[in-house]
Amino acid sequence: MPTTTTAPTLAKTSRLALSELSADIMQSEIRAMSVECDRIQGINLAQGVCDTEPPAPVVEAAIAAIRSGHNIYTRLDGIAPLRAAIAQKMAHYNRLTCNPESGVLVTAGATGAFFAACMALLNPGDEALLFEPFYGYHRNTLTSLRIKPVTVLLDAPRWELDVDRLKRAITPKTRALVINTPCNPSGKVFTRKELEAIAELAQQHDLLVITDEIYEYFLCDSTEHISFASLPGMAERAITMSGFSKTFSVTGWRLGYLAADPRWIPAIGYFHDLSYVCAPAPLQHGAAAGLLQLSDDFYSGLAKDYQGKRDQLVDALTAAGLTPSIPEGAYYILADASRLPGATAKQKARTLLANCGVAAVAGSAFFTEGRGENLLRFCYAKRPAPLAEACERLAGLNF
Repeated sequence: MPTTTTAPTLAKTSRLALSELSADIMQSEIRAMSVECDRIQGINLAQGVCDTEPPAPVVEAAIAAIRSGHNIYTRLDGIAPLRAAIAQKMAHYNRLTCNPESGVLVTAGATGAFFAACMALLNPGDEALLFEPFYGYHRNTLTSLRIKPVTVLLDAPRWELDVDRLKRAITPKTRALVINTPCNPSGKVFTRKELEAIAELAQQHDLLVITDEIYEYFLCDSTEHISFASLPGMAERAITMSGFSKTFSVTGWRLGYLAADPRWIPAIGYFHDLSYVCAPAPLQHGAAAGLLQLSDDFYSGLAKDYQGKRDQLVDALTAAGLTPSIPEGAYYILADASRLPGATAKQKARTLLANCGVAAVAGSAFFTEGRGENLLRFCYAKRPAPLAEACERLAGLNF
């Protein structure tokens, strides 16, 4: 009988797999702690959800817009009344002149603004400088676009800029620098002197500067917010991002904007359209009403209210032996968690949650590997009752 041979079976590698990029991206520790806090019905000082009441004009105008039929796509750069209101606000508060027809883009949150700006202005392999502690979404957005984030450590406890350290971080591949002021998670507000030093380096090395100013109205102790683009010669190279999530307590609306030199807006707008199409149409009407109807007293009252909340949480953390770095702005506090059990900041955060029902975020979420392991971030953008309860629990902490 003839013999038959069987060809060897070759092992196959399945092509059904996650991308190479996915292996380096993990769930935000902020969201992970929020999930764990929900599971045990704790008090969430981890995520900046800002659960305070939105201003009435903002809510009423959004509802009216829905009922009036403003429920279809808008222009990719946003509705005209909102762009005009943003330009007016930028001139009044940020000392920036921008044309509402060519220099303003309404976006799906400041996060959408950042993503689209990076897509339009930076290339894979470019380097972008981040100040550390950093906001994780900034770093992860850069990474997702194959842009290399290079961190520049700020000096605790006031998170001061070392200009020489910044100079050393600049390489021939550096294309941009990201500034978050007031900063999440540290509450740092960059001073005029620091921003002027950055401006000098930006001109010297021909760098773009992207600023996230979403917390611009949350200021303590008469601290001044300065928009980088308002410095002499910086408007051309600066992308200024902000939004309404924090100021109007509408984090779920996903509504932000950016202002930039008109030559950058078409490309940024294209990539925003590609990713998000447009910001939610009726909610844009609500934001426009807020900008047009709320007076300066609203914003000064906001700062005063949040300074009181900051002081309340600072006192509770101090009583708990979790020494805080005093923030100048935003609504977060980084506190020393050395006394808590646990080898890592993640373990310390979970120990705290299990023992007193208050959720915080591991400081390591805002630093490069090996740093931030004895820090926790607390958010005080809460209604009075849950914040008071959280402070009471923290002050009574006993380890």
